[in-house]
Amino acid sequence: MFDILDSIVGKTNFWVELRFHSRKALSFRAENGKLSNASTSIYTGVGVRTLVKGCWGFASTSILSIDGIWKAVEEAKSAAEHSDSLKKKKVSSLPASGLARGEFRPTVTNDVSAHDVDEKITLVLDTEKKAHAISKHVISASCVYSEMIDEKYIVNSDGAHVHILDVKPEFRILSVAAEDGEMQMGYASAGVTGGWGELFKYESPEELAQRSVRIAVNKLRAKEPEGGEAIVILDPSLVGVLAHEAIGHTVEADFVLSGSIAKDKIGEKVGSELVTLIDSGKASIDPKAAGLTLVDDEGTEARDVIVIDKGILKSYLHNRESAGIFGVEPTGNARAFTYSDEPIIRMRNTYIAPGTSKLDDMIKATKDGYLFKGLGGGGQADANAEFMFGVLEGYKIENGKVTTPVKNVTISGQAFDVLKSVDMVSDDFEWGLGAGYCGKIQPAKVDAGGPYLRCRVKIGGSQR
Repeated sequence: MFDILDSIVGKTNFWVELRFHSRKALSFRAENGKLSNASTSIYTGVGVRTLVKGCWGFASTSILSIDGIWKAVEEAKSAAEHSDSLKKKKVSSLPASGLARGEFRPTVTNDVSAHDVDEKITLVLDTEKKAHAISKHVISASCVYSEMIDEKYIVNSDGAHVHILDVKPEFRILSVAAEDGEMQMGYASAGVTGGWGELFKYESPEELAQRSVRIAVNKLRAKEPEGGEAIVILDPSLVGVLAHEAIGHTVEADFVLSGSIAKDKIGEKVGSELVTLIDSGKASIDPKAAGLTLVDDEGTEARDVIVIDKGILKSYLHNRESAGIFGVEPTGNARAFTYSDEPIIRMRNTYIAPGTSKLDDMIKATKDGYLFKGLGGGGQADANAEFMFGVLEGYKIENGKVTTPVKNVTISGQAFDVLKSVDMVSDDFEWGLGAGYCGKIQPAKVDAGGPYLRCRVKIGGSQR
């Protein structure tokens, strides 16, 4: 493939970028004893970007001959030329620092390709069946296994020349428990970059099923919390949701240019000195993260971006164009979901760095508060960093001890105010959002996580 791409780029007298992308994807779902969905797909093509007179042009093709790709190049060039009279702000520079060359692949233990379709179907059927057997209260369950295997070649006029291999499997199980007319849901998942070994490194399929059932059954006997502001301890999953949804999107440079709350705040205090927030392509803290992006879709090698350093906002997340606008180096955050998508600024693996406290000590130091775990029932955040998230699992903390479970919990607030309230950060670390996708314009596999974090938030519940 390099031969074809190199020959086309070498013959153009304008800037061009060619991105070959082949994806093999499959998904199997078991529901109430039956296989309810089975899908496999393979799609391959080339995405073409041109830059002519400061204007972008984009086209794509699934015709992989030289003639087919040349036609897409001409279409992209024509689109750029037609934008010339319409675009007020044109691209003045594309920083070339960090462009990658060579082959990049993740660590894979026990390749998913070594497990055939029958084994994967049996996995979801058996795990769903086990969920029913764990408790008499389980009335419904569903289990999903899916995977994406990607191969990319990226070549551009500035010298990017990379071959990328990537594997992202995930596993999810949802259980519904009922008692005396009440129903509650429990959920557990794993999503990684790597193989079978990475996917089930910390919990087996059966253990994930047990966790989902335990959450559902515990909530059957739970009460709603009192509404109002409270001291809470958030688990790594919810810390990841806060880092990604409520903060990460506000520092994506395209959103910053559109006026997000993070605009013009570089160098300002936006959190407690205990808070350091990082977006990492290589996920150096734990490289099995589902958003592992060794090289982005502009051919820029990934690096760690310290977004917040001990409470001070230090950086935005950039593609090459926004890096030129801000006069900084690209951060490797340009990503496209398929060959027919244009690269846009996206997070990769966003997390708050571990601190020095022990979780037990954080609980003991909390006289009256809550321990919350996992995202439940969805959530939302806006450009002003205002957020509201549903909580999957919650427990009351009384006099330094975790006591009764609570249910139907939402937490809300202004994310930077919440970060300023942080007074304890544990020395643990977990990725918590590996299953699923971020949905900014186009899907993207991401991950997010962190330690346990003690802070103040508003809780939705019964009135005091």
